[in-house]
Amino acid sequence: MADDVGLEIQLCSEQFGSGEARGCRAAADGSLQWEGFPDSVSPDYLPYQLWDSVQAFASSLSGSLATQAVLLGIGVGNAKATVSAATATWLVKDSTGMLGRIVFAWWKGSKLDCNAKQWRLFADILNDVAMFLEIMAPVYPICFTMTVSTSNLAKCIVSVAGGATRAALTVHQARRNNMADVSAKDSSQETLVNLAGLLVSLLMLPLVSGCPGFSLGCFLFLTALHIYANYRAVRSLVMETLNEGRLRLVLKHYLQRGEVLDPTAANRMEPLWTGFWPAPSLSLGVPLHRLVSSVFELQQLVEGHQEPYLLCWNQSRNQVQVVLNQKAGPKTVLRAATHGLMLGALQGDGPLPAELEELRKQVRAGPKKESWVIVKETHQVLDMLFPKFLKGLQDAGWKTEKHQLEVDEWRATWLLSPEKKVL
Repeated sequence: MADDVGLEIQLCSEQFGSGEARGCRAAADGSLQWEGFPDSVSPDYLPYQLWDSVQAFASSLSGSLATQAVLLGIGVGNAKATVSAATATWLVKDSTGMLGRIVFAWWKGSKLDCNAKQWRLFADILNDVAMFLEIMAPVYPICFTMTVSTSNLAKCIVSVAGGATRAALTVHQARRNNMADVSAKDSSQETLVNLAGLLVSLLMLPLVSGCPGFSLGCFLFLTALHIYANYRAVRSLVMETLNEGRLRLVLKHYLQRGEVLDPTAANRMEPLWTGFWPAPSLSLGVPLHRLVSSVFELQQLVEGHQEPYLLCWNQSRNQVQVVLNQKAGPKTVLRAATHGLMLGALQGDGPLPAELEELRKQVRAGPKKESWVIVKETHQVLDMLFPKFLKGLQDAGWKTEKHQLEVDEWRATWLLSPEKKVL
């Protein structure tokens, strides 16, 4: 309570010249927290914005080359081109993009927060692919409409994925309830970079307009710079909440070495190229009717579960499905995900604690024990391991009061034989 009061009371303030004064409050660890930059944003804000500016500048120049190619293909400067044909091409291109935007938002809109870094990188690479299609569209006039429509479809997917992940990253970087301020400054910075790109494009386009080979070479160079800058920007981010990829890394390290990786180390090891697609081995929030079809199966599934979740493990496929109770909170979801990944570790390699090593031997010996029996025994092991693991996460700097795990919306209730715990 004292810490909360200290955070509310302004201890001192300072002012430069006739500028606006900024206050200072006490942090929970005893340090001073000043209003404004850099204390108002996360530590990874500056390196991310520097590389993000580089990629935005390269993308602006590439976009100018692509726009020139599209206008050339649509008939600008060609006396034989008709307005109606150009209008029809433009309408088909735009309508295809709108349809793609709607479908992609419905398909993946709720999943983008879980792997914001990976989808951010994916969006920018897809944008490069879209601009490459526009560059190549005039080369094959017969397929021009189909090519630019496909390109616009990709760009609309980029706008959904890029905009959603940008919002998620803004939430991460804003540390003083200043998300609107961070978002406004990010937008202004992007506008300034695009303006600089526009001015350079005015000088560059006359030089490359008469030489398609040189234009393509410039585009490939800018694309390489764009992808590299994007990779460096995304790699500089240090997310302090756990998604499945980061939890898998941290848990594996903990089971093998007894230590919890801090957010900086885990984010450095997190895969960026392949990590945005959810692993089929763990499904959280599945419907109960998918797992049981009889009273006996329900009783068998419930037996041994003292937590507000039910876990079903398919040993042959190494697939874990978790049913969540209506009262399941963030820590329950985190425990359920830890439980599922721990079961997967029984079929993996590497050292494990003695309790899990014994269960691994039983699993590898053959189907002597049914999966629900193994799940019941891992509950007992997790009762000892999870509190220590959770405390280690908190001490290492992870935010366990929220998570970025991919969880479906299904919830259920059931009668439990033991007393249920709610986390």
